[in-house]
Amino acid sequence: MLPNGLEVRAVAHRAVPIVSMVLLVPGGSSVDPPDRHGLTSITAGLLDEGSRGQSALDVADRVSRIGGDLDLEVGADAVVVGLTTLDRFLETGLALVHEIVTEPNLANDDFNRTRNLRLERVRQMKDHAAAMAERAFARTLYGSHAYGHLAMGTEASLTAMTVDDTRALHAALFAPAGSTLVIVGDRSEEELLDAAAALFAGWRPAASPMTVDRAAALAPPPSAPLARLAVVSRPGAPQSELRIGHVCAARSTPDYHALLMLNTILGGQFVSRINLNLREDKGYTYGVRTGFDLRKGLGPFVVQTSVGTDVTVPAIREALNELRDIAQSRPATTDELSLAFNTVSKGYPRGFETATQVARSVAQLALHGLPDSYFEDFVPKLAQITQPEVSRVAQEYLSLDRMTTLIVGDLDKIGGSLPELGLGPHQVLNIDF
Repeated sequence: MLPNGLEVRAVAHRAVPIVSMVLLVPGGSSVDPPDRHGLTSITAGLLDEGSRGQSALDVADRVSRIGGDLDLEVGADAVVVGLTTLDRFLETGLALVHEIVTEPNLANDDFNRTRNLRLERVRQMKDHAAAMAERAFARTLYGSHAYGHLAMGTEASLTAMTVDDTRALHAALFAPAGSTLVIVGDRSEEELLDAAAALFAGWRPAASPMTVDRAAALAPPPSAPLARLAVVSRPGAPQSELRIGHVCAARSTPDYHALLMLNTILGGQFVSRINLNLREDKGYTYGVRTGFDLRKGLGPFVVQTSVGTDVTVPAIREALNELRDIAQSRPATTDELSLAFNTVSKGYPRGFETATQVARSVAQLALHGLPDSYFEDFVPKLAQITQPEVSRVAQEYLSLDRMTTLIVGDLDKIGGSLPELGLGPHQVLNIDF
């Protein structure tokens, strides 16, 4: 920990002369002001648009001259700035990351250009069923909660933003205290830590008229979704985009490993129950998957797929049956548990093949407060998961009474058959883009 509050973690990775650095700043899209959804994303997107008076082209040229790969990512819980380069450019790379994070231009022309591009992208998303479903599902589950909107923002919020908003958010959000810098490279941990300290020890927080609530996502979500059966009407659509799920658990849950095994059996691999049913047996879809999107706050469980309009109701019925069966009448078998363990455990090392993968994985430890021994303990803990535990978490975390079913499709064609689902009257949603 540096005196300014920045946590620095280092890992020696001797396979190749590459160094990867990841700066994790807690508070992603969940800290967006209520009337400025998308502000965190557009502010982070301006970091590589120029710094210290240099242009975006100048920054890109500096990155290319060191054989680097610069990446900016905004998630629900954090902003991640990553740079991978050759080991001999460690100090140069660190200096560049420090510069774009602490001294971006945040110029009006760059802001206007970036905002216009995002506005056009948001308008294009109106024609994409999957994008409509993601936005509608988040709003249906979370309402005005910090997780109730996507990082991109809306046309209205983007239009209302000013470059001064980005400057105020940058000063409030990008601060050393609470942030974590991870460096993985072809040197000893001591050398990597010393290099980081030399460049980042002088980072000081800036004054800002804006405050950010980094704990906003930890607030309880709504006790009930906006609707149990919701439809976003898309006249003439040949397919229905489906989302089924509910607010579920946080990444810190002690049931994480059991949930991972449950999801692998249910819908986390090609030979999962739900995919074999809806794709291989019924032919309703090209593919369906399930997932526990576990975050710092309570994240959702979701089933997602796209099916033909004419089989919308049968597909939903089969998906709900699979959720019910694994929790009640048809629990996971010994063979399924064994296959799930082999799938996850044998594929686990692939996540640590490169310095970049290692750096990002270590950053996740910091974000979620996981122990340093987490990676070493992962497979042994996975091996301890039993059939009764999988059944228990299925019963506890897959509650059909709380499930929301969202359909983006042709309401004129499917509306008459929706009562067959027994989910009550449907609610038509109008989603802002």
